[in-house]
Amino acid sequence: MQKIICKKVYDTETSTLVKKVTYGTYGSPDGYEESLYQTESGLFFLYTNGGAESKYPVENITRMGAEKKDAWLKANA
Repeated sequence: MQKIICKKVYDTETSTLVKKVTYGTYGSPDGYEESLYQTESGLFFLYTNGGAESKYPVENITRMGAEKKDAWLKANA
């Protein structure tokens, strides 16, 4: 997936996966995944996707600053 935020490109195909967390079982309508990526230029973003009844029913990309990235990593250690 690719998304442009504030004139910067965030792309799961060209970025490095740092950590992926999966909740629920595959195919479960309330299951979802959160994947933290780092771009070649050092920016971080969270790719989210899930089932129709999950908190992420549509795939999305959200940019993350250093504090949010660190908090997410700590919460998902």
